[in-house]
Amino acid sequence: MRRVLITRLTAMGDVAMTAPIVAAVCKANPDVAFDVLSTPFFRPFFESLPNLRFIGTDIRKQKNGLRALWALFRNLKNGTMPDAPLPQGETYDTVIDLHDVLRTKVLRTLFRLSGAKVFAIDKGRADKKRLISGARRVQLKPMTERYADVFRKAGFAVPSEPNFRPKEPIHSILSHQPKGNERWIGVSPFAQHRGKMYPTDRMAKVLDILLQHPDVRVFLFGGGDKEKRRATDLANGRDRCHVMIGVMSLADEMSLMSNLDVMLSMDSSAMHVSSLYGVRVVSLWGQTHPYAGFLGYRQSPDDCVQRADLTCRPCSIFGNKPCRYADFRCFDIAPEVVASKVLEAHN
Repeated sequence: MRRVLITRLTAMGDVAMTAPIVAAVCKANPDVAFDVLSTPFFRPFFESLPNLRFIGTDIRKQKNGLRALWALFRNLKNGTMPDAPLPQGETYDTVIDLHDVLRTKVLRTLFRLSGAKVFAIDKGRADKKRLISGARRVQLKPMTERYADVFRKAGFAVPSEPNFRPKEPIHSILSHQPKGNERWIGVSPFAQHRGKMYPTDRMAKVLDILLQHPDVRVFLFGGGDKEKRRATDLANGRDRCHVMIGVMSLADEMSLMSNLDVMLSMDSSAMHVSSLYGVRVVSLWGQTHPYAGFLGYRQSPDDCVQRADLTCRPCSIFGNKPCRYADFRCFDIAPEVVASKVLEAHN
């Protein structure tokens, strides 16, 4: 049996974006065995396919750099990874690098030298630089399509139809709260960088507008203690607004997201995780722009809330640049506009 190693180590949103493409390829190529190498936390993105295995690695945390990569390569090559040993006599004949960073470049080079065929993603870095410089502001190829291109180059069939996961059973912590006729709205109000995060005081007003509707229940998503504290402040005093940060595992959060009517998200991982289930996402964009190719899988540009009147955006691919005006005017978007789009998306 042909065996293929797929590498995509970080980050959460990017790894989630690979999941529907990997799943589609696995289903279209059932006679091929695929292994995904990624951060252990992301295992739930790649479960429930018979010809797909997940291999967890914390290689980023290793201090001895090249030596750790060499050890990882030897374990993968010899089939001695503790959580995913290879059958006797099997090895990887193909390596697909969906990350294209220094670690995966070293790893794929070692595999190439050992005789494996290697294929790597073209991230379109030059096009992205032209986009944020203002030299060429056009829609770039979606990242999901770039992932699919790598598999096509390697000779695999990639179906064109959407590959969505079915809804999943809701975690027992919510079993006392049947959905009934309620509108369940997910809100992921945080992002790693300021240039991707709608101001918290405005988001509070968005929540107030949404919760004026008695059939609306809001679930706040995020990660880490800092975001949990901020989400708790947002939820305080607001009935039918629940903080889900630190309450359940990633797999259980995904189950809840699969049952949402709509997700309100920044340009962040919640958009991509929700997209795995075909949940409609209203996304807020500041310094970044859907043109860069990071819109959620099969999401509509019509559900993107952004300022189209600013010639200064997009000014960043990752939202990590200082604002040239120091006021992040790209997020000067009225809460009423955001809330209206969310409520409209459910109807």
